[in-house]
Amino acid sequence: MNNIQLYKNDLPEDLNLGNKIAIDGEFMGLNVRRDPLCLIQISTGNSDAHIVQFDRQNYVAPNLVKILSDEKVTKIFHYSRADIAHIKYYLKTDTINILDTKIASKLARSYSDNHSLKTLIKEFINIDISKQFQSSDFGGTLTPAQLKYCANDVIFLHKIHDELEKILKRENRITLYQDCLKFLKTRVDLDLALFRDDIWSH
Repeated sequence: MNNIQLYKNDLPEDLNLGNKIAIDGEFMGLNVRRDPLCLIQISTGNSDAHIVQFDRQNYVAPNLVKILSDEKVTKIFHYSRADIAHIKYYLKTDTINILDTKIASKLARSYSDNHSLKTLIKEFINIDISKQFQSSDFGGTLTPAQLKYCANDVIFLHKIHDELEKILKRENRITLYQDCLKFLKTRVDLDLALFRDDIWSH
């Protein structure tokens, strides 16, 4: 990991991240209304990580919001449901054009019941990463170890998604995957409206 950049409040205006990026967020917890969005990290897939640490008094990040809402930029998440709910609640924008390695894994890797990012990195990248800082405080000053943890959450997503997509196409599940992605916005809107249960269940 040779290129971790930390920015305060927003991405630089002149930063060109290309048209396919990996994104992850860090929050103080999973309750959107209680647990604020602390960081967004982005990778272009070239072993880089661009980490935005927010001013949690106002969340003014126009350069980041422009990328999130740009339909020409593909965003790869792992479990996007939590990230895009926090983004919508705190940055007041919908995230457009999403891929999701967790959804892809659940559809492609029906031979496994473990779809964690750590598992996918081990299977497809053959690296055993530490998740030691998964439950740490991202609200204050960040340590080098925390920054490395954040970077690991995004730098492998391009490659993982490529590998999962191959399986989805081979097993004729790619259309099912694409249809699931179309429902994501509605699933997040249900979450934000406090409908957490599966509305399809009896």
